[in-house]
Amino acid sequence: MIVGIDFDNTLVDYEGLFHREAVRRGLVPSSTGRDKLSVRNALRQDGRDEDFTLLQGYVYGPGILEAPAYPGALDVVERLLAAGCSVYVISHKTRRPYRGPAYDLHEAARRWLEVRGFLAPGMLPPENVLLEPALDAKLRQIGTTGCSFFVDDLPEFLCHADFPPATERLLFDPLGHHAGEQSLRRFASWREIGAFLLGEGDGAARRS
Repeated sequence: MIVGIDFDNTLVDYEGLFHREAVRRGLVPSSTGRDKLSVRNALRQDGRDEDFTLLQGYVYGPGILEAPAYPGALDVVERLLAAGCSVYVISHKTRRPYRGPAYDLHEAARRWLEVRGFLAPGMLPPENVLLEPALDAKLRQIGTTGCSFFVDDLPEFLCHADFPPATERLLFDPLGHHAGEQSLRRFASWREIGAFLLGEGDGAARRS
């Protein structure tokens, strides 16, 4: 079994970090919702898309080391590898932010994976981390690596017309933003994803 996993908002939990940094910069009041979407919407309503773009560049760059992994994500990856599965991190990520300081976002992402234990000995080999600057390249990599399953937080990506048809699509939705999504298998936590992929509890056995 080959499992592909998205990076931002799938492994990396930015909830609270966007809010904390936006408040620190005086961009939004502390009463704004703590999730990224609430911060983005608050700035867009004020016509401050540029401020959000700069904020995102920082958070995805040097600020990323303040972000934790989603609970259970590291454990699930470790157990998948122990069960003999291949695991890839496949992300659509530009090398530099669109605007603002030219942080190396690929280096920041790899550093985060190292610090959080995903690249520790016996875990993911560095060559299994595929950071693609274009969306179509991410889609191709999912097919090229032969992913049996792919975990992503964006239903629009999983439902893309060019998404590899042989790959089963798993939607990670910890905040329930996509509760009405009926076309995808939806999970609220990494514990649920692990149970499904490893055939634990009510999850169907998937070691194939």
